[in-house]
Amino acid sequence: MDDVRSFLDASEAFFKAFAAVAWGALLLAVVFQVIRLTLRVRAWQNILHAAYPGTKIPFRTVFGAYLAGVGVNAVVPARGGDVVKLYLVKHRVEGSTYPTLASSLVVETLFDFAVASLLFLIAIQMGILPGVPDLPNLGAFDWSFVVEHPRLAFFFGSIMLGGLIILLAWAARHVRNFKEKVALGFAILRDRRMYFREVVSWQAGSWVARIASTFFFLRAFHVDATAKTTLAVLVVQGMSTMLPFTPGGAGTQQAILVFALSGAASSSTILAFSFGQQLVTTIVAVALGFGSILLMMGTLRWRGQVRGVEAEVRGSAVPPPEDDATRPQAGARSRSAPPA
Repeated sequence: MDDVRSFLDASEAFFKAFAAVAWGALLLAVVFQVIRLTLRVRAWQNILHAAYPGTKIPFRTVFGAYLAGVGVNAVVPARGGDVVKLYLVKHRVEGSTYPTLASSLVVETLFDFAVASLLFLIAIQMGILPGVPDLPNLGAFDWSFVVEHPRLAFFFGSIMLGGLIILLAWAARHVRNFKEKVALGFAILRDRRMYFREVVSWQAGSWVARIASTFFFLRAFHVDATAKTTLAVLVVQGMSTMLPFTPGGAGTQQAILVFALSGAASSSTILAFSFGQQLVTTIVAVALGFGSILLMMGTLRWRGQVRGVEAEVRGSAVPPPEDDATRPQAGARSRSAPPA
């Protein structure tokens, strides 16, 4: 009976905290969230310009593809939205290939990885994050499973890593000009000044917008918005997406945030903030993302559209055998050859 009463009291406190949201601060948080995405799109567009110099790459195309990917990632685990990004850009940028586009997404994450790693180290030094012995008690399936079953987690991790290595080895052997196509995605890294000017500068701005958005989300749900609490939220969000078993790291964020923000507000207020922030960002991402999918694909059935990505990659992986009748003559251009 006491447990039921405690649960009802906690639920009442949660909904009260959720209902007391400050709408002005919430609106500012959403605005900065959209600004953050826009700045990231500009950085990715510049990476693609370096990969395909002289090719027209409209901002609206990259913007729509990026938002579509963000929208799908908000509701589908394992980064399924990245496939949508590649599909939309591939079919709208002449001469683009999946290996190049995929490697450009890797370049897009380099600065984020450096910043996130720095914030993670700072959070550890400040004692914000839980220690390894505390992870199984947090109720976060992603991390508690790894800690409680290290051998099984290592086994599955080894299988995934081995599969990735085999896939890369197969691609390097069979895909025509695979290495050259992958290298195109990293082209902007050859010029450090260009990389810092056209990628890092925009992404640094996106991090400023992300910090501002997190700050106003904290204010909106009446959690003490300080540098420490803002840092804690940013680090926890990064941790929750490292193991993408759930869309947006749902569940993991809430479990770790209750620990990280202890003292800044009550548990019910922290949970209201965490669920509220994730709910609002998901709604915004889904609205923008699926709106972009509808405009660019003419349908919301994105799975059927992108299902052909793997088939297209396979179709371009192994060149058809050539004989004397089909081999183009020297100096002549084959009219039937597919674009690279």
